[in-house]
Amino acid sequence: MAGKVMTKAQFVSRIAEKASITKAKADEILEILSGTAVSETKKNGQFIIPGIGKLVKSQRKARIGRNPQTGAAIKIPAKTVVKFRVAKSCKDVVAPKK
Repeated sequence: MAGKVMTKAQFVSRIAEKASITKAKADEILEILSGTAVSETKKNGQFIIPGIGKLVKSQRKARIGRNPQTGAAIKIPAKTVVKFRVAKSCKDVVAPKK
C-alpha cells in the first residue's frame, strides 16, 4: 500500500534541510516537541498540533471480555489511554472523500 516509513533520522534531516539548521538543532527541536506533547497531555488532558491533530487523554471503562483460548469471561479493569485525533484539514488532504 504505502512506501517505506520515514525514520527519525530522515525526519530530522528533512527538518534541518527545510529550516536551514543543523541536524543537531533539528533533533533538539523534535525532542522538545515530543517532550512537550507528552507532558502537556499528561497535565492538561490534551495537546494540539495545529494542522495535524491532537493527543487526548481518555478514560476507558471497566468491561467484561473473553479469553480467546478458553472463551471464559474475564474482567478488564478501567484504565487511562491516550488517543490521537487527526485534524480535519490533515484528513481531507491525506484521505479525501471520494
